[in-house]
Amino acid sequence: MTFPMDQISKLSALVVGDVMIDAYLWGDVHRQSPEAPVPVLNKTDKDSQIGGAGNVARNVIAMGAKAHLASVIGNDISGKYLEQILGEKGIGTSAIITEHGRTTTVKTRIIKGTEHMLRIDEETTDSITDEAKSELKQAIIELLNKGEIDVIIVEDYDKGVMDEELANFLIEQATSREIAITVDPKLKNFKAYKGVTLFKPNLKELREGLSTDVDPSSESSLKAATEALNNALESQITLTTLGADGMWLSIDGEGTHINGIDRNVVDVSGAGDTVIAVASLMLAAGASPKEMAKAANIAGGQVCEKSGVVVVDIDELASEF
Repeated sequence: MTFPMDQISKLSALVVGDVMIDAYLWGDVHRQSPEAPVPVLNKTDKDSQIGGAGNVARNVIAMGAKAHLASVIGNDISGKYLEQILGEKGIGTSAIITEHGRTTTVKTRIIKGTEHMLRIDEETTDSITDEAKSELKQAIIELLNKGEIDVIIVEDYDKGVMDEELANFLIEQATSREIAITVDPKLKNFKAYKGVTLFKPNLKELREGLSTDVDPSSESSLKAATEALNNALESQITLTTLGADGMWLSIDGEGTHINGIDRNVVDVSGAGDTVIAVASLMLAAGASPKEMAKAANIAGGQVCEKSGVVVVDIDELASEF
């Protein structure tokens, strides 16, 4: 199979989950503070990007497809800025719900050269209110009723948007409309996504979600873990990312090791977002699970070679594929 660039460009994805701002402050350190035994950073640059589920949507756009984002943010300055930059990136915001009193998640990283010195988090991780959830569901239904969504991607960061009720709602909507639904999970709702098309944990999430040790160098260990996962979730496909060891693809109980590719790893931030975006679009474009895993494996490695939370380069991906 050649890389399905033309098919992907015709697709539209709905990304549901926790959205945030990834902010960066770069600078130089030449002295210690006279007030406390801490370094003084002389700021030289700053930047901010859409993170979390928003970064998945950014990757969908970078792949040439259309993206709509469904999430709940705060009625604050960061929330207003987030909506602004989503619009500037061409990401649909009709299903972005504002919850009064909620703090929009902002992760600010303080960086000296390439050294990550400190991260400051501003956020509310409590579950969204029933009112916000109801508004979110209605906005999602309105989007789906237009008949333009080809795949639903759930990006769960344990920040309060996703819960078992919303997961069941999304799975029911996807199943009844014969739309693929894919999930990048976190621990809290790990077992809430029963019957999805693709479930994509990383090794840490697999271990924590199943409360068991998993040896990434042992195919028997990976097979046993993903069999237990498939029994619990009844997902059609599971794709477990293993960092430098590649991926473990499981289809109907049959496991395949997708070898890692030697990379000059600079920054792993956002690689999981890239993997779920590419994997989801490949499936929606008609790729086989192995072709899907191959493309996702390449894309995840490529973004790790660049500093910061960056998105996939579709031309680089197609060339290496």
